[in-house]
Amino acid sequence: MIHDPDVRLLANMATELKREYVKADGAWAGSPFAWIKAQPSSRRRGKIGEQLVERWCVQHGLRVEGVRDTQADMKVQDDRVEVKSSTRWETGIYKFQQIRDQDYAFLICLGLSPTSAHCWIIPKAVVFSKDVLFVYVTPQHGGKKKGKYTYDDKDKYDTFWFKVDPGEPDEWLAPYGGTLATASQVLKRLIGTG
Repeated sequence: MIHDPDVRLLANMATELKREYVKADGAWAGSPFAWIKAQPSSRRRGKIGEQLVERWCVQHGLRVEGVRDTQADMKVQDDRVEVKSSTRWETGIYKFQQIRDQDYAFLICLGLSPTSAHCWIIPKAVVFSKDVLFVYVTPQHGGKKKGKYTYDDKDKYDTFWFKVDPGEPDEWLAPYGGTLATASQVLKRLIGTG
């Protein structure tokens, strides 16, 4: 409780001003995830995504541990996982970025929309497979050469990305989630607890 009347007045003004800023992104106004979208950096939004995934896993009875290197974000049960998150873009898609071929078993992709969330649990081997890499997953900093890459080029790039339209995800993602409930089942199956 604020006792100082001048501070209380300023706090009220800040609350009114906040409403003006939230309205600027109308689809997110009133969303429980709006504060995440409003974070000033992708690094901070990514950290929040990792924390949400960690808590989500724990709520599903899974053991989560930290890792001592930068090759993965955490361990779920005994499997190393990398977490990527995205808030919905104005075009209605998620973009999962900065994907690297590092030491993890699964890529957990969490997408947040104003009133929904989506999740895919994808084995790293699938992301970097010949059927997916350079077909759906492309180099992050590849410039205008898009579509001219071959699987043999994979070692030339450090980071990759892919987009997902949650209303019509590409067929390669179908076995790996979509809804949070489906993603939970996929995760438990892949790590051998479900």
